[in-house]
Amino acid sequence: MTQAEIKLCSLLLQEHFGEIVEKIGTYLIRTGTQPLRMIVSDTGLLLDQVKKALCVLIQHNLVTYQLQKRGFVEYEAQCKRVLRILRYPRYIYTAKTLYNDTGELIVEELLLNGKMTMSAVVRKVADRLTETMEDGKTMDYADVSNTFVRLADTHFVQRCPAVPETIETPNAPPPPAPTLVINEKDMYVVPRLNLVGKGKRRRSCDEEDNSEHKAKKQKQDGESSEPPPDDGIYWQVNIDRFHQHFRDQGIVSAVANRMDQTSSEIVRTMLRMSEVTTSSSAAYTQPLSSNEIFRSLPAGYNIVKQVLDQYLTLLADDPLEFVGKSGDSGGGMYTVSILYFTGSFLTLSRFHPLIYFPLLLRFGSRCARIFRLLLRKKHLEQKQVEDFAMIPAKEAKDMLYKMLSENFVSLQEIPKTPDHAPSRTFYLYTVNVLSSARMLLHRCYKSVANLMERRQYETKENKRLLEKSQRVEAILASMQATGAEDAQLQEIEEMITAPERQQLETLKRNVNKIDASENQVDETIFVLESFIESTVKRP
Repeated sequence: MTQAEIKLCSLLLQEHFGEIVEKIGTYLIRTGTQPLRMIVSDTGLLLDQVKKALCVLIQHNLVTYQLQKRGFVEYEAQCKRVLRILRYPRYIYTAKTLYNDTGELIVEELLLNGKMTMSAVVRKVADRLTETMEDGKTMDYADVSNTFVRLADTHFVQRCPAVPETIETPNAPPPPAPTLVINEKDMYVVPRLNLVGKGKRRRSCDEEDNSEHKAKKQKQDGESSEPPPDDGIYWQVNIDRFHQHFRDQGIVSAVANRMDQTSSEIVRTMLRMSEVTTSSSAAYTQPLSSNEIFRSLPAGYNIVKQVLDQYLTLLADDPLEFVGKSGDSGGGMYTVSILYFTGSFLTLSRFHPLIYFPLLLRFGSRCARIFRLLLRKKHLEQKQVEDFAMIPAKEAKDMLYKMLSENFVSLQEIPKTPDHAPSRTFYLYTVNVLSSARMLLHRCYKSVANLMERRQYETKENKRLLEKSQRVEAILASMQATGAEDAQLQEIEEMITAPERQQLETLKRNVNKIDASENQVDETIFVLESFIESTVKRP
């Protein structure tokens, strides 16, 4: 765990959960697995504060617990899961693209709350959608429920592990911590709920005052409301499934750049057919026959079976191994080589530009030329670099040492004799792609942390102006609800002067640029992490 990752985790926890949760989370990330007693002692917080902070972190899957043999519970922070908070906007946007506004709000609610029951999500989303509709229109619970079922069928949401039902013995003490289990067959099974109703709008202040005593009476009754039928069945966002979708999009884009649009549509169809049956860590998709692929092509894509077979043959025979052929039954069995894409093909098409362009901006075009040369030739001596790149010896030496100090290139020694004498040793420059990927990933984490700190600074410097703007907007909203005249509304709007309005526009523009930059850096982080994970040997 690098310092850049720890700093970024700390900033993310502070921004989304506050100082107390950030202090507990950062402590666990730095120290590793710790029991409750040590957390309270080392952080200096109250026991109640630590318990509540751990509950929040466990609710959002940022901390896990484990019961030790001695009988006490230890807590461990999941740093990689904390870093995924940075990708939340991308998850939400993907859900909006695939399942419209309803899917977007379902994923957003699950990410904001960590775990929720299906009935609670449906009611909350229906209420939020009703708020945005015109007067007289409401969102039906059944429509939201159908979208939730579609998300579960495509594995974008999944059930959380639950406490198994056991026969309680009266004399046995309860365990220090419950053991949560989940059956893989039930992970995406949606409970049968008869949710009947429509979304409700927020009531006005007068209506809330009138109905306040009714709500208090219901709370006092206690048993007036029955538990929902899906009580105890909680759902969460399946982050691995979203990553699989991002990877599939990259594969389709790569095929389109290498071949043509028809080839990419064929590969997209193959990935869509096996998206649920293929795990996110699989090296290949499930074998699909040519006949199955032909039947599953989009309706508007009018290509004959013979043309499809020709495209599949071209994809299978391509040197980059887009598609592999695993059999001849059913017109031919084909698979998409996922591991090859995330490893070798990302190295060729996506990864090298990620290193090349920062190198170009940092050291200039001549260093970039040397870097490209080393990528192509693999190993070169300094004299060979000078000759091939057509750069004077002094400049080539200086540039190679600069890139060596920044870990863009590495030096390999090949001695002629066992004594490793410099005069009898070959010194070869090369590019260690994996090492460069880790270095660039570390810099991406530092970049995101710097962007977040800059956004916090901009917001803090303009805190008074932002508070004033919020107060004016609240006054305008309340006056519009009561039917105020245009002259009164204009008078309230003039409370913010022209220079202040211009300052607010500048702040909004700067914050939007920072947010967009964070999302762009996160896309680079995803590509680099996919490449690094593909190099890890799987058992």
